[in-house]
Amino acid sequence: MNKMRITRIMTLAFLIGVFANFYGQDDLLKSLDSASEKPKMNVATAFKTLQVVNMQSTKLPAKKEFYLLISHRFGSLSLGDLDSFADNFFGLDNATTKICGVYGITEWLSVEASRQTLKLYEFGTKYRLVSQSENFPVTLVGRNTMNIDTSLKQATYPEIKFNDKLSFANEILISKKLSDRVSLQVAGIWVHNNLIDQAILKKDQQVAAIGGRIKISNRVSINGEYGYRFSPMENTVYHNPVSLGLDIDTGGHVFQIILSNSQKMSDVSYYNGANGNIGKGNIFLGFNMYRVF
Repeated sequence: MNKMRITRIMTLAFLIGVFANFYGQDDLLKSLDSASEKPKMNVATAFKTLQVVNMQSTKLPAKKEFYLLISHRFGSLSLGDLDSFADNFFGLDNATTKICGVYGITEWLSVEASRQTLKLYEFGTKYRLVSQSENFPVTLVGRNTMNIDTSLKQATYPEIKFNDKLSFANEILISKKLSDRVSLQVAGIWVHNNLIDQAILKKDQQVAAIGGRIKISNRVSINGEYGYRFSPMENTVYHNPVSLGLDIDTGGHVFQIILSNSQKMSDVSYYNGANGNIGKGNIFLGFNMYRVF
């Protein structure tokens, strides 16, 4: 009886040993195969800063990175005629400012908050869904923002409610770095305003936008963008947003010099409220300055 038990135990141990040997060889072959495979490499970011010009880019802060953004837009260079260039001192009058903080929670998620001229607050989140790599052709990013217009006071508007002060923008951004010097981006944007003058604006506005970057040196690039609004109100006073920018990387910060037909800087206002008529010289000079901590 004991002899049979010993035989069974030895047989079982032999089978376990054979199985372990085959498993180990298979595991080793898998390791060798995986070692021979090229690692998945993400392509460097398509844009230098978090914005193409006014339009958001697919770039996000790294984890625990904090961006301080100061944006400034002078008034219109012209009020519709050549004489107003000097009278308006080339836009020095009626300037607007935005101060914004952006924080990277993870490598793929960031949050932000800003305060802008005319008592407008903007809160947003941005998240990377997939990065351009050897296995995927583009970078895909989502973005959502909420505006609170605190200039709407109950003393002036007795029937105003907090919900009336809110507006929203939802965006999907798709970029591709075509080469070391050229990057392109397209975007789909949906803008919603809870309270709006529906004689000149729609409560819900869809926009298709395109932007690009051409690098002309290691520290300088030219950026441009254009947004097309689908079926805007016929008697609207607003225009499709268009902007041109020059990015300058000083090492300590990135400086963007901007020409745009929109003085407004929030996502909602930019896509739905560009009030400059380029044909009449209603162009706004400004800048964005980024500092990373």
